[in-house]
Amino acid sequence: MPSSPDASPASRPSKAEHAAAERAAYDAGVFVNCPFDDGYKPLFNATVFAVLDCGFEPRCALQVYDSGQVRIDKIMKLIEGCRYGVHDISRTELDAVNQLPRFNMPLELGIFLGAQRLGRGRQREKGRLILDREPYRYQRFISDIAGQDVAAHGGELARLIGIVRDWLGATAGRLLPGGAAVATRFAAFSVELPGLVAAVGLRPEELTFTDYATAVAEWLRRDLAELGDPLA
Repeated sequence: MPSSPDASPASRPSKAEHAAAERAAYDAGVFVNCPFDDGYKPLFNATVFAVLDCGFEPRCALQVYDSGQVRIDKIMKLIEGCRYGVHDISRTELDAVNQLPRFNMPLELGIFLGAQRLGRGRQREKGRLILDREPYRYQRFISDIAGQDVAAHGGELARLIGIVRDWLGATAGRLLPGGAAVATRFAAFSVELPGLVAAVGLRPEELTFTDYATAVAEWLRRDLAELGDPLA
């Protein structure tokens, strides 16, 4: 939260404190680059849940509502602020309305790779997870990323959660909850979600990205506290 203009100099964050907070936010940030259509929604929700359950902060273009901001600028700013990125390039089908494929995911992956390769300072520390439905399928439509480790989730929620968890643990060097435990919590949360949001007059299909992430975070705090989880 920004400091009040009326705050005394002693109560304002120092430059060192501000830099430390900015660094912590960068190290926790995971840019989620994936389809936003209804067909992919369960996988999107599972990814967001897994990122939060592992102690990181998911971010994506859906969370910014500044209509005056150019979309590509918004995306680049989000990527700049995230050390990690999860990129699912599996959506290659033609759009039902326009009969054309959507290239947003490969574009955003390219921006992320460019920031990692050409950026300065901490931008070069970025780590990315690239996902597709099937092994090696990407070579038929985006062969320029050959040599990257592309993980196949097969459209399976538990498998996707395990991949995201294992990658975050290995990349960040942290001890994280097991993939099976995260998948079990995601299933339990999904069952409870309609009742949770009904308490504030919402339905699951009405949730914004921020609404969903907030609901997950609050549920996890309650669930882990009740279990006495040592990683909570």
